[in-house]
Amino acid sequence: MVNVFSPQIFFVIFRETLEAAVILSVLLAFVKQGLGGSEGDKRLYRKLVIQIWVGAALGLFICLAIGGAFIGVFYSLGKDLWTQSEDLWEGIFSLVAAIMITVMGLAMLRINKMKEKWRVKIAQALVDSTDEKKSRFSLSRWSKRYALALLPFVTTLREGIEAVVFVGGVSLGTPATAFPLAVICGLLAGTAVGLCLYFGGNQMAMQYFLIASTCFLYLIGAGLFSKAVWFLQFYSFASKAGGDVAESGSGPGSYNPYWTVWHVNCCNPLTDNGWMIFNALFGWQNFGTYGSVISYCVYWICLMLVIGALMYEEKKGYLPIIGKFRRKKKLSQAEESELMRKAQVAARQQYGRAGSEQDEQEELEKPKNATTSTTTRTTESIV
Repeated sequence: MVNVFSPQIFFVIFRETLEAAVILSVLLAFVKQGLGGSEGDKRLYRKLVIQIWVGAALGLFICLAIGGAFIGVFYSLGKDLWTQSEDLWEGIFSLVAAIMITVMGLAMLRINKMKEKWRVKIAQALVDSTDEKKSRFSLSRWSKRYALALLPFVTTLREGIEAVVFVGGVSLGTPATAFPLAVICGLLAGTAVGLCLYFGGNQMAMQYFLIASTCFLYLIGAGLFSKAVWFLQFYSFASKAGGDVAESGSGPGSYNPYWTVWHVNCCNPLTDNGWMIFNALFGWQNFGTYGSVISYCVYWICLMLVIGALMYEEKKGYLPIIGKFRRKKKLSQAEESELMRKAQVAARQQYGRAGSEQDEQEELEKPKNATTSTTTRTTESIV
């Protein structure tokens, strides 16, 4: 199974696809909610949707080209260069992959927060694009004018390149045949979750799904972290005992008894194919070292502390101890509503909604006029 499907690659692709899908779903939902009214708005809506998909497709195309070149070079040169110190490199890249997967899991737990964050960012970019102080031909103004194309372009390009880099780290020692199915399944799963987020549905059920996926992801991360320490220790032992020690099977001479917590003469992931699945998923080895066992426990303790700190920040608004002096500024409900209204007006100004500039100016002046009218009525009632 490990030669056909790599769980690590699946989760890396799933996470990167999910983040790109979230941003695309927020963009599409933002445009649909803001411009789903009159016939003129519907024409503008179609124009903006095309712009979003063109940006996303262009970013994906460039990313696939870079990814194909990267993987080709990796498998043509990397294997030959690193064969003599394979355990060392597997340990280093397993450690990097464990850290990356841990960060991915934290992001997956906050997908709903990410949607709200990007909604505000997109609105702010549209409002800034109408800033008259900036030159009409300035790069900043141009980039914000076409923000609805640039955002998906940059997002798909960034997430794709991240996926390529992460897959390169996770997949050292993984056969090339394990790539296609894992990548396709990761893309399909991430796209499916993104569609569910776009079309709504039961948000609580979606949150449970993301929590369950993240728990499984952390089991893989803990196994990778433990396996990284195991590889580094085994590399040290093999360097002293001889490079062919890994070929001596599961019996005496295949491990260092001074470092070993347990050892069994079976269940070797290198020779007993069934156990290769547990090695790929959870980092199982037929002998455990002090370093690998302690690192596994340390991983879970550190993860619990980090999640506890983030839960504290969610309730209090700042991280414990250090975060009290660095509070994040959040928009109030009224400020957010006003920002969304201005973004809708800015979109009509920038992308050519049928209507006069005077109408748009009146739209922007509504809050001021409403305030003036309220003040006048209050004054008259007092008199």
